[in-house]
Amino acid sequence: MEKPKESERVLRAVELAKKAHEGQFRKTGEPYIVHPMAVKKILEEWGMDEDTIIAGVLHDTVEDTAVTLDDIRKEFGESVAFLVDGVTKLSTARAGMRDIDTYLPETRDNFLRLLIALGADIRVLIIKLADRLHNIRTLSALPPDKQKKIAKETLEVFAPLADRLNMGQLRVEMSDLAFKYVDPKRYDYLKNLIEEHNRQAAKSLKKIEGEISEALKKEKIKFELSGRVKSIYSLHKKMAKHNQNINEIYDLTALRIIVEDVTTCYLVLGVIHSLYTPMEGRVKDYIAMPKQNGYQSIHTTVITEDKRVVEFQIRTREMHEYAERGLAASFYYNEQKVTENYKAGKIEHLPTNLLWITELQQTAAKLREGKKVDLEKLKLNLFADKIFVYTPKGDIVDLPKGSLPLDFAYRLHSEIGDHVVGVKINGKMSNLNKKLEQGDIVEILTSKNQTPKSSWLSKIFTSHARAKLLHRLNEKEHQEQTKGRK
Repeated sequence: MEKPKESERVLRAVELAKKAHEGQFRKTGEPYIVHPMAVKKILEEWGMDEDTIIAGVLHDTVEDTAVTLDDIRKEFGESVAFLVDGVTKLSTARAGMRDIDTYLPETRDNFLRLLIALGADIRVLIIKLADRLHNIRTLSALPPDKQKKIAKETLEVFAPLADRLNMGQLRVEMSDLAFKYVDPKRYDYLKNLIEEHNRQAAKSLKKIEGEISEALKKEKIKFELSGRVKSIYSLHKKMAKHNQNINEIYDLTALRIIVEDVTTCYLVLGVIHSLYTPMEGRVKDYIAMPKQNGYQSIHTTVITEDKRVVEFQIRTREMHEYAERGLAASFYYNEQKVTENYKAGKIEHLPTNLLWITELQQTAAKLREGKKVDLEKLKLNLFADKIFVYTPKGDIVDLPKGSLPLDFAYRLHSEIGDHVVGVKINGKMSNLNKKLEQGDIVEILTSKNQTPKSSWLSKIFTSHARAKLLHRLNEKEHQEQTKGRK
């Protein structure tokens, strides 16, 4: 496929970056311009929009050269300047942090800057992830202490963020490259383990691929079949869960089947189960019930005639693109323009699994207006586990793991939360102390005569619901005091 011709704006950005970084060199000894050009290439591979690509080219100019934000604004417009400014603030914030997940009080201002940078436009984070990916690819040029520090931060902060954005390909590459520096002996041991397993499994897998291909062609199903080897860092984490017993890990090598539509995914599942024996409890339907980051696929683990255990992953092309590129794929498919909407005071619609970004944007807007925000609770939402629950009509609501019915009610609407009298979970009456589980169907029962109670504070988990309830309780108290003075 012929590479699309670069626009005049992108070419101008490249020329400006070359001029600005002239005479600067990286630790590798290469001219500094190699780095922004590598970031540009990564953003292009992710299918990002032109403004993001230009901001990627210029992302270090304001921090490291004589180029100013005003220069960028005049030459490339407000949107690009806004993104470059966000990346600059994010770099400044990160410099004073130990890591985001366990930040200490003295790093709170840095966290605040980070929050504003991310909340303003999520493309800032995508540029930063591209920047970090190239840096981790070239980490060998740095001294060992710097290598370990950057690698550890990548494992603790950037790889989990990539995962939250469902950028699977990025998460895998970042995690494995970083793990190599954090624990080189363990990395080499697991790498050899995987290679040995693959050598032993190669002949058997080729036979299985042939059998599956023949069966799917017989059914006149259009498909793509490929192998997927488990990443080293994923294996490291999984072995910790299984007492280091590799024989309990069934997805070291998986076969991936990509088809045209959802109906065909289930047809392929039937074909696989007609050929091999499915393992009990090992069929996972992430199409009907997506993972918390929006990942969709059907996984099934089977036992072949020669007693080999094999995992299959079945998905559509769009599901595969989203599994590999996540939020970047969403930008590509939906042509989302977050900045323009943010400037207009609107929050860009995002897929349900990415609503935490919307929350971040809303919080950033509050902070810019000088309003108070509970950062202690909010920072948990960056990496908190999410669950998906459903309304009786089938609408999906994502909530942090540990949420209760009142959290769900206030997430739907303050008016619903204020008038709760009971809850049905999966069609059965339940109580307000019951923790919600993944996939629950939740029906909130309300009455106009009901008003919020202070006792509800012990029946709430999320900061969002707590803030709504406290606001209503304060209003109620104020009204009662006003009545008492009359």
